[in-house]
Amino acid sequence: MYRVTRQIDFCYGHRLLNYEGKCRWLHGHNGRAIIVIEASKLDHRGMVMDFSDIKDVMKEWIDRHLDHRMILHRDDPAVEALQALGEPLYLMDCNPTAENIARLIFQVAQEHNFPVVETRLWETPNCYATYRP
Repeated sequence: MYRVTRQIDFCYGHRLLNYEGKCRWLHGHNGRAIIVIEASKLDHRGMVMDFSDIKDVMKEWIDRHLDHRMILHRDDPAVEALQALGEPLYLMDCNPTAENIARLIFQVAQEHNFPVVETRLWETPNCYATYRP
């Protein structure tokens, strides 16, 4: 098996519902998405996939949907007030934990027919969550 990995840095804010720690408050992160692509054979260029092809699709999606946005559960009581202020939001059907954001990025890569096997979201320089089906 061959693997290539692309990382994409972005900034986002979130908060967690039904959580007792500090992350129950609105706060931000300098996040890093890691996208792992795998193939048993290389293409005609000798590649699993061109790094720039991953970047062109995934960085564009992350920039448009997650970068410099508040990522919130759609039932978060702050949504209405932030929308009234014109704040950029990305709403999820689940709590916007690092685990769920990693899964979201995996699903987007899959929707673009990338042979993705794993995604990781670094929430801080010391903490990350991995999604692998």
